[in-house]
Amino acid sequence: MGELNQLRLTPTAPASSNGDEQKKRAGLDFKVHQELKTTIHRDLLNKVDLERVATVRDERTRRQVLVVIQELVANLKTPLSGPEKERLSLEVLDEVFGLGPLEPLLQDPTISDILVNGYKDVFVERAGMLEETRIMFKDNAHLSHIIDKIVSAVGRRVDESSPMVDARLADGSRVNVVIPPLAVDGPHLSIRRFGTVPITEEDLLANEALTPAMLELLRGAVKARLNIVVSGGTGAGKTTLLNVLSGFIPNNERIVTIEDSAELQLKQRHVVRLECRPANVEGKGAVMQRQLVINSLRMRPNRIIVGEVRGEESLDMLQAMNTGHDGSLTTVHANSPRDAIARMETMALMANLNLPEKAIRAQIASAVTLVLQVSRFNDGTRRVTHITEITGMEDEVVSMQDVFLFDKQGVSPDGRVLGNFVATGIRPKCAEKLAASGISLPTDFFKSVKLWN
Repeated sequence: MGELNQLRLTPTAPASSNGDEQKKRAGLDFKVHQELKTTIHRDLLNKVDLERVATVRDERTRRQVLVVIQELVANLKTPLSGPEKERLSLEVLDEVFGLGPLEPLLQDPTISDILVNGYKDVFVERAGMLEETRIMFKDNAHLSHIIDKIVSAVGRRVDESSPMVDARLADGSRVNVVIPPLAVDGPHLSIRRFGTVPITEEDLLANEALTPAMLELLRGAVKARLNIVVSGGTGAGKTTLLNVLSGFIPNNERIVTIEDSAELQLKQRHVVRLECRPANVEGKGAVMQRQLVINSLRMRPNRIIVGEVRGEESLDMLQAMNTGHDGSLTTVHANSPRDAIARMETMALMANLNLPEKAIRAQIASAVTLVLQVSRFNDGTRRVTHITEITGMEDEVVSMQDVFLFDKQGVSPDGRVLGNFVATGIRPKCAEKLAASGISLPTDFFKSVKLWN
């Protein structure tokens, strides 16, 4: 049998400003190309049991099917060049074993998000910036077929009675699907990918997401068992930072992680991973985060890590932080540290326990020590813009003070965000807890200076 050719033609180059014109030019032969793929696929059905081989993942079967496809392509009456034959063969192979047109995108490690807006428009995110690709599906039926392959592989279904699906692929990528009648212009598919190699603290420093002084404070805060909340918007890097922080937890502690979709990649040996379960087709059997948080308290955890608090589980998380589970970590969607506290208060009220707002604020002030704000800027960079300490209560207001900030100063001609990380000059109260845990920081550590130019 012939060997699988290592050269993959990946038509994923970003479209330029005249992307629509390029798509039209690329689409001159698109119909013919799709018809050839359909012909090859139909002929392949007569030679190979595709339902059986598609479930086999070994490379030997894949090579054997590729040889059959190449023979069928060689027998086509339509004149094709060598690269065209190779591209056609690999695309049919991807239809059999993978996700068709999406397969080259899934194999590109530089892509963090794949966004399909109907069968004609496919966008990707690289380095925090959106790009349009030349990838197209044959029609909405073709796209729907690929979506069915994705959701059926994880034991879910999508149809008119259940037109939305949120699921997790085997590699940890998060998938969201919306189909008609909810999606007006055809099926929509979003894939949030996660790298096989987690981002490390060295990567954060190299990307200038924070400074060595800020990282040293966070390392000490985790080791001293301070409770930390990571705040930020969608795609700002909350989970990435949470992964890095969790790496500072000692190996001799028992960690329980609770997530809506499992994304954390902890390296410690003693980790229990819990994941929510959606309702079945009858609308029953759902297990929500609050139930898992409550249950985790019975599992003798040293620390609890909630991937993201989104509702009433916020109250149970605060109570856990206040009742002996120091050093717990979580994330929340918010635009600033102050907004993060307000949102946690709102979510705690969703538990419907008729607690006064002052009591909930007191819980927050007692439980949370640091709020880390992460932001994604217009140039695609992600930075820790605030390290803020909660110092207690003043009347009915939660008191906060910034320790480190990112001071945005403008945008360069090439679109790069300019600014500096600065220390505010305030020595945080938690420095005493760090010292009591044997973590000493230099006396000038919090001196008011620009940390980077």
